[in-house]
Amino acid sequence: MSLKIKKGDKVIVNSGKSKGKKGKVLTVFSAKQRAVVEGVNLVKKHKRRKSESEQGGFEEIPLPLHLSTMQLFCPNCNKGVKTKIEIAKDKTKTRVCKKCQKAI
Repeated sequence: MSLKIKKGDKVIVNSGKSKGKKGKVLTVFSAKQRAVVEGVNLVKKHKRRKSESEQGGFEEIPLPLHLSTMQLFCPNCNKGVKTKIEIAKDKTKTRVCKKCQKAI
């Protein structure tokens, strides 16, 4: 199964508590069809102090979201879009926005 979202892509979240937020994909878990997006779906994790010099407290970490709740963000259209794959003559694949027909 091929995934349409890859590490380093800019995406926008369509549903859930983080709806409307944009961010960069940090990691993709293809087996579970989930991805971690920077600054989205943040939860507070309690961190214990390990030494006298280190400080404990709360740390905000992003949790994975399902791929069906996000879309690739097109900077030309300025919104989340569906994409198609175009194959050039030299056999290279590029993802293209279906609305504006420009490469993402």
